[in-house]
Amino acid sequence: MKNLDSSSFVPLYHQLKEIIVENIENNVWNPDDKIPSEHQLSEHYCVSRNTTKRAIDDLVQEGVLYRVQGTGTFVTRPKIEQSLSGFYSFSKVLKEKGLKPTDTILEIKVDKVPPQVAQELGMNRDEDVVVLRRLRCANGEPIILETSYIPNRLVGNIDQMKLVGEKPLYDILADEYDILVTSAKETFEPVLIKPADASFLQVKQGSPVLLLERVAFDQRKMPVEYCKSIVRGDRCRFYTELI
Repeated sequence: MKNLDSSSFVPLYHQLKEIIVENIENNVWNPDDKIPSEHQLSEHYCVSRNTTKRAIDDLVQEGVLYRVQGTGTFVTRPKIEQSLSGFYSFSKVLKEKGLKPTDTILEIKVDKVPPQVAQELGMNRDEDVVVLRRLRCANGEPIILETSYIPNRLVGNIDQMKLVGEKPLYDILADEYDILVTSAKETFEPVLIKPADASFLQVKQGSPVLLLERVAFDQRKMPVEYCKSIVRGDRCRFYTELI
């Protein structure tokens, strides 16, 4: 391990942060590994507990580390990153990152279209929609709680929709209903998760999550799906490139 330089203009707590991050990047400590205690780090680097605590607190706040009360401090698993520069599929994103996507259908039914959904999809209030609620996982870990609304007139028989999980939704729409999703409009909003949703995503009540709303369009630029997703903020990160 490196030593801290007390003569440097860089604060000691910041030097310690850099060492911890470097150890993680070099696989000295892997995801979910327990790192040395504040006392152990203080003794090893000959700094005060306050210095060590500030370094750890900062890294916890930045999402690099996480604490388990009464147990210790651990390395956070890397977030699933996705660029917003183009149209994407969650299943394909996971596969590209070497993760196995699985979907569990929580509910599938035909119902009257809710007012907000009718507005987003350009539907009449007396029309029906297929409501598909599912839990989306990566390597068995719940990541997204998602509810999709699709005009019933586009799909009719929903039996094929029950194959979601074995086959991506957009592939089913293309293969079974000749609906080719080619673009989407998305909005993101940070919110605190509701108790009913927290149990599905296996996070604490009130945890920060992203509320993602998507309207998907077919090749004729007609809206074919409105989707509302609760995305775990501790496991996902979205970014864009400015040119």
